[in-house]
Amino acid sequence: MSNTTMKAVRQHAFGGPEVLQYEEAPMPELNPGEVLVRVHAVGVNPPDWYLRDGYKMLPPEWQPPVSFPLILGTDISGVIAAVADDVTGFAVGDEVFAMVRFPTGLAGGSRAYAEYVSVPAEEVARKPAGVDHVQAAAAPMSLLTAWQFMIELGHDVQNPLQPNRHEPVPLEGKTVLVNGAAGGVGHFAVQLAKWRGARVIAVASGEHTAMLRDLGADQIIDYTQTAAEDVVRDIDLVIDAVGGPTSGRFLRTLKRGGALFPVFPLGFSGSDEAEKLGVTVSSTQVRSSGAQLAELARMLDAGTIRAVIDSTYPLAEARKAHERAAVGHIRGKIVLTVA
Repeated sequence: MSNTTMKAVRQHAFGGPEVLQYEEAPMPELNPGEVLVRVHAVGVNPPDWYLRDGYKMLPPEWQPPVSFPLILGTDISGVIAAVADDVTGFAVGDEVFAMVRFPTGLAGGSRAYAEYVSVPAEEVARKPAGVDHVQAAAAPMSLLTAWQFMIELGHDVQNPLQPNRHEPVPLEGKTVLVNGAAGGVGHFAVQLAKWRGARVIAVASGEHTAMLRDLGADQIIDYTQTAAEDVVRDIDLVIDAVGGPTSGRFLRTLKRGGALFPVFPLGFSGSDEAEKLGVTVSSTQVRSSGAQLAELARMLDAGTIRAVIDSTYPLAEARKAHERAAVGHIRGKIVLTVA
């Protein structure tokens, strides 16, 4: 490897985990307003395998044009190796973390599965000193998603899937149900709801009970034994971290005036029923924000929120990480480590 190339995981065609190739790639260019980060760890997220596979779950007209070879990934933790002349507030040697160019990098412009990545400075925050790079890389997309859905949106970009701006709801003293509570977004949603003073019902498989109790869940429903929508009522807010066409089943659990926030809203078909029940259904698209990550870094540093790590793999074994993700039942986050 020279100073013009680096190791990265690239793909030259859409497909399964087998298309991920660990190989030499050009070093990223450092443009104005950016910092160059020497990556120590990379968080693995659903958009990674959606893009790897060619966004097959999206309607054809929504599938972004992609140029090969492409490098997946958005979530990084590492050390700044270079700073553009016009960037202030960061210096070479700073430990930082970021969600890189999302959603603007949906077509492969984020490029985090690599030894180096260039990042717009406004998307970077200092890594929380109290956690290591693996813990920090596990946080950005999942934690920002939970934060922007539940606490503070932090931007005014219109969601094309709904006419109204997404608005988080007050949580103190409320009852919040989190579906998919053991996963990436879900386990952070449990912690944020508890932090804000809510009573939290976590829906996950029974094997995650101890973890969810430790994160603060007041009640756990094992979905392999019981359908949550059959046994709970009068919920103030449902965070459906799984989402998709089945989100509508949670409408019956909500009290009038309650809200359902499906993290993956595509396929939802219960709008008419929601209106009849007096329930708000709302979603948003997570967006990169260094300012929000800086705020969240303080909470991670204090231990108010923590990332649960399902498993780690060397960057060269990204294929194995995607194979693990395909099995499902992920406990927290999968992270790639970069030597």
